[in-house]
Parts: sequence; C-alpha cells; structure tokens
Amino acid sequence: MTSGKTRIISFVMSGGVGSRLWPLSREDFPKQFHNLSGQGSMLLRTVKRMSARGGETAVPVYLLASERHADRISQDLAGVDLAGGRSILEPMGRNTAAAVVLATEITLREHGDDLVLVVPSDHEITTDRDFWSTVEAGTNAALAGRIVVFGIQPDRPETGYGYIEVGPQHDSIRDVIRFVEKPDEPTAIQYLESKNFLWNSGIFLFRASAMRDAFKAHAPTIWDGAVAALDQATSNVSGTYLPYELYAEVPSISVDYAIMEHATDIALVPARFRWNDLGSWQSLLEVSSTDGNGNVIVGDVVAIDCENSYLRSNGRLLSAIGLRDLAVVSTSDATFVAPVTESQNVRKIVEQLEKTGRLETKFTPAQDRLPQVGAYEKRVRHWLFEETLPLWSTIGVDRRYGGFHEALTFDATPIMRTKRMRTTARQIYAFAVAHEMGWDGPANDLIDHGIRFITANGRTERGGWVKTFNPDGTVLDGSEDAYDQSFVLLALAHAHRAGHPLALGLATETFAFIDEYLADSRLRGFLEMPGDKGLRRSNPHMHLLESFLAWYDVTGNRDYLQRAARIVDLFRHHLFDAETWTLGEYFTDDWERAPGEQGEWTEPGHHFEWAYLLSNFAKASGQKDIIRHARKLYASAIANGLNRTTELAYGAVSRHGLPLDTNSRSWPQTEAVKAAIALDGNGGPDLKPEVEARVGRLFRWHIEQAPKGLWIDLIDEKGRAKAEDVPASIFYHLVCALTQYVDYIGKA
Repeated sequence: MTSGKTRIISFVMSGGVGSRLWPLSREDFPKQFHNLSGQGSMLLRTVKRMSARGGETAVPVYLLASERHADRISQDLAGVDLAGGRSILEPMGRNTAAAVVLATEITLREHGDDLVLVVPSDHEITTDRDFWSTVEAGTNAALAGRIVVFGIQPDRPETGYGYIEVGPQHDSIRDVIRFVEKPDEPTAIQYLESKNFLWNSGIFLFRASAMRDAFKAHAPTIWDGAVAALDQATSNVSGTYLPYELYAEVPSISVDYAIMEHATDIALVPARFRWNDLGSWQSLLEVSSTDGNGNVIVGDVVAIDCENSYLRSNGRLLSAIGLRDLAVVSTSDATFVAPVTESQNVRKIVEQLEKTGRLETKFTPAQDRLPQVGAYEKRVRHWLFEETLPLWSTIGVDRRYGGFHEALTFDATPIMRTKRMRTTARQIYAFAVAHEMGWDGPANDLIDHGIRFITANGRTERGGWVKTFNPDGTVLDGSEDAYDQSFVLLALAHAHRAGHPLALGLATETFAFIDEYLADSRLRGFLEMPGDKGLRRSNPHMHLLESFLAWYDVTGNRDYLQRAARIVDLFRHHLFDAETWTLGEYFTDDWERAPGEQGEWTEPGHHFEWAYLLSNFAKASGQKDIIRHARKLYASAIANGLNRTTELAYGAVSRHGLPLDTNSRSWPQTEAVKAAIALDGNGGPDLKPEVEARVGRLFRWHIEQAPKGLWIDLIDEKGRAKAEDVPASIFYHLVCALTQYVDYIGKA
C-alpha cells in the first residue's frame, strides 16, 4: 500500500474511436494513439498520470482496450512500468458498462475490496498534481460506499458534453441529482446560468464492492456476462484476452445508462484541474499553443493573414490565405474544412461516408503509397508475358496423362499429385485471358488440351463435372461440387470467346445440370452438392456469380445476368453483415450465421473478390446501389484484414477484425489489386496510388523472392516465406489481376 494513502487501483479505458477528430482519428488509429501535444500520445500521458500519485509503493495500472490495438499499445507503452498491471483486451467494443465490470472484478480478484479509479485515455488535463488532488478529495466518500464522479465547471453552453445536475456543496462533495444527455443550445445556456450543472468528465472512483452491488442490483446481465467472459480469458505477455463468443453476449451500454441513472447516493467532486476531452478541432484550438494571430499550425502549413484557425497538414503542403475561425485538417487521403464552432459536427461527415461505404473512416493509408500511375507496368508485363506464361505453358502442362500439373517445385519440376477439376479449369481460363490480352503463345492449343482432358475424363453421368483426378488422369473423387462446376463454366466462357467449338455446348449442359441438381428449390442459392442439406458456404456462390457474369459478358444474353442478380440478392439479404461490413463464409442450411468460430470466420481475400464482382455486376446491370456494398467490403478488408508489418491481407479475421489465420497467401493480394481497380473512379476516392501499392506488395513479398516465372504462395505473419512448392491454382489469380492491371494502366 502507498505510504499514508488509501490504495487506488487505476484502469485506463482506451477503446474509443474519436470520430470527432476525423480525418486524423480513424478506427485503426484512434485519437488516443496520436501525439497531439508534442509530449507523447494521449494514452501514454494518461498512463503516466496514473503512476504520478506518489507513495513508496507503485500501484498497478491496467488498460481496458480493443484487441485490434494490442500492437499499438505495446509500441506506445514500450518501457513503461505498469507496476503489475496489464492490458485487458476486448475482442469487440461493449461500451463503458462492461469495462467498469471488468475493472471491478479484476480488482476484487487480484487486490481485494480496494478503491478503483476508471479514467478515459483521451482527455487533456492540466497537471498531474491538480488531478490527484481532485481524486483525493473523493476518497472518503468512495470508502464510505458512494460512487464518486468528477464534474467540470462549464465556461460556455457546450452541446457536445453530457451534464450532471448537483445539489449544494458539503466540504468538497456535492450530491448528484441526475445525469442528463447532451443538450441543445438553449438548454445548455440554462445549465450554464443555473450554476448547478457540471460537465460529466467520465471519470469514476468507487469501492469495488460498491460497484459490484450496484451492477447486481441494476444491471445483473451485464455483470454476469462480463464476469463469465473474464473467467474464460487467456493471458500472455501482451495482456489478457477475453473470449469472443462470451464477450459478444454482454449487452453494449454505457455505465451512465446502466448504473448512474439508477443508483442513489452518488457523490460529485468538482474538478480542481482544467479539462478538455479533445473531442473536436475547436477543443484542440483552445488547448494548443497559438501564433500571434491565434492560429494553431501543425505540419507543413503556410498561412497568410489567417486568424483564430486550426490548420493541420499530415503530409502534403497546406496553404491558406485570409481564413477566419476555420478548422482545416488535411491528411494524405482526405481534407476537412469547417467553421471552428461547427467542427464537432464532423460526425455527420463520418456518418455520410460510412453510409456510402467510403474507406477513409476505417483505416489510415500507408505512407509508402506510390504516386506514379503505372509504376509497375513494365515489370508486370515482363514477368507475365516473358517469364510466367512461357514457363507454365510448357512445363506446367501434363502431356503424358493430360490436363495440367497441380504444382511445381521451386526448380520448376512438376509434382505428381492429385489433380483438381478447379485447377484444370483455372488453367484453361488463364491461357484464354492471356490470349485476349495479346499473348502470342499457343493459347488455343492449351485451351483445347484442357477441355479435351476434362471432357474425356471428368464428366459425370448426370452432366456435371467430377472433383478430382489421380495423377494419371483417372477419376479419384466423382463428387459434383458446386465450386468445381463454377470454374468449369468460367473456363468455358473464355474458351467460347476464344472460338473453341465445344465450349458453348458443354456450358449449356452444365447450366442444365446446375439447374436440376444444385439449385435450391427454395430459391435460396445453390447446394454444395446434389442433395446436400448441411453447411452452406458463400464461396461457391461467389464463383458462380463470377461465371454467370463472364457468360453475360461473352454473349450479352441477359438470362445469365438474371442468374447473377439472384446471387446478388442472396448477398444483400443473407451474406452481407451491415453492422460490421463483413461477409461470412459459413452458414446453416437456412442461411443463418453458422455457430461458433465458423460463423465468425471472414476472409479479406474474399471481401476483395466480392467487391470486384459486385462492381462488375453494377456496371452490367445498372444497379449502382450495390457499389456501396462493394466499397464497404473493400474498406473492411483494408481496415481489419491487413498485417500491419507486411501490409498483406491475412488469411482470415473475425467479423470484428481479430486475426484468425495470420498467414498471407498470394491470391488475396491479387484480389486486392482487382478490387482497387474496379472501385477506382466509381464514385469513391482516387485509388490509383492504392492500386500501385497493392501491385508493389504482391511483387515484393510473393514474386520477387521466387525463381523466374514462379511465386511464393505463403508468407507468415513476420514476413517469412513458408511455401513448400508453387501451386498452379494461383496462376489464374495472377493472370487475371495482372492482365487487368496492364489494361487499366493502358486506359489511365
């Protein structure tokens, strides 16, 4: 225990987004991690303040934060002694009530019935001494079992803060009468004039047992749920991780609503420190150092004849003349301009951007984005047409048993292993697309070679296509999987465009098979296999959409577009999660989210792929509203699905952005290229630099390290190559993405 002082266990809440400081503060890099004062991040300054109380024995400091920010916390607090405290990491935000439960229960378990101090991580407070002097004034009331809050005396009719109405002061304490939400301006003026309303600072002091009793009386479901999650939490050197499934069941509500509006005998201590929640650009203007004309200037800014303005540039030069009382904030991908007094309404901009699926609210753009359009064009052309296609059109072809080899070694030796129908179909497609782009190799011979192999060896009696072959070309698995049917259709569409005489007839028979044996009689998409009633997947539907759009593009027949529209309707109503902007992979037979981890599983690569296909569907059908869904998928994948070390897409993340498969394969990176190309100039931001950046990362990590004409398919989370061979199934992804890049640059 600290010498002569009541022990107080501190908890710092660091789960907010800080959208009122957009475009600087974003979901992946919220304001508490920014250095707004020049003295370190707001989180770092808050943690140091908690350690500045004084006394002979240090008291633990805990953080209540989002698991997705674990790396940022480690970087921010490197070398900071938490005195036995640690990070408590939430898999998703559950507001302040759940956070207070965690703080209370951890204190009871690890320290006993001590006092608990819960503070936000993103507020500006004048001095540590004034802060702790105010807190000390509330300790006796807290020891007596009262919940203590801290109020700020208003100096203006602020409409952006919550208020607390209080009674007369007794010593340093005032009794709380009620908590009130953010008022309109006339009401705020009344509050200011009454002298009995203080701003709610969001800081709480209480005895652990008192808060436990309050939750059990007023919000037992929140208490029980958060404690159950804590019971099953796991810990390592970076902190304590709460389990997703249990924590997701905890109601998301603020502690003000859950407890403060119902509890009695709450005490308020008027703050002795100056306080600002830094919730708007106006608030930063008020607390920051200004020049002789009252301007705050941050970054590369040239200001002439400007007064009382907040001017900030994170990147490019910002120049201004004659501005008065304005906030101008410029980042590499967005600029915000508003009267200073209206700057807190930036949330309206954020809400509008989110409605249309703009990605600027979700992630902070990489600093290595390439400004030059077409920077990789020559390298892409050479690798594709001079290195890769010549290799795979010769060594990759199985002239003995038919079809194509499933994989090569890194010295370009064929590997004799099970052949998949989908890989054979993808190779046919890839050579056909290369032919469309002007490749002068033997494309027609390769297309015919592949089609004759699958026709001779891979047809089923019902007119479908088998799943796998033995290395010698005989059938290994005769299952008629929807995934494989989709790729055969895709290959046949481009073979038909190339003039292959069998393609249209085979496709007609394949469509008939799908309609009879795979179409769900309830008009809810397609079965995995004929008669299947088990788990449903979105992935086969994505590739069926791809093949339907390909046939519409090749023939102009709107019957194929109607088929595509039915899958897009399934996407709208069942596959897409509007709350998290994610697309699930696994569903029940009734298209409900699958239970357990399968229901949480999302793949950034498929988000990119769907974004590309939905953009193509919008162009073909005229249903432009689907573009916003495409943007949201792209934004979600960029914001939550990237490894920040390599900037490559993870294999899988949860619906709330927690990594589930931290490896990075090559195909998601190609789909990111295609999605960025499709969305560029489609009513959203300029993605040309992003296209170049995505191509650059694909080459840096997956291509440049590999032998000529090959690729490294698997990279681990630390950027180490883990691939043991070169899978042919990736060839289709690479050819499709890179030919589109070449075509895109040619039209730029």
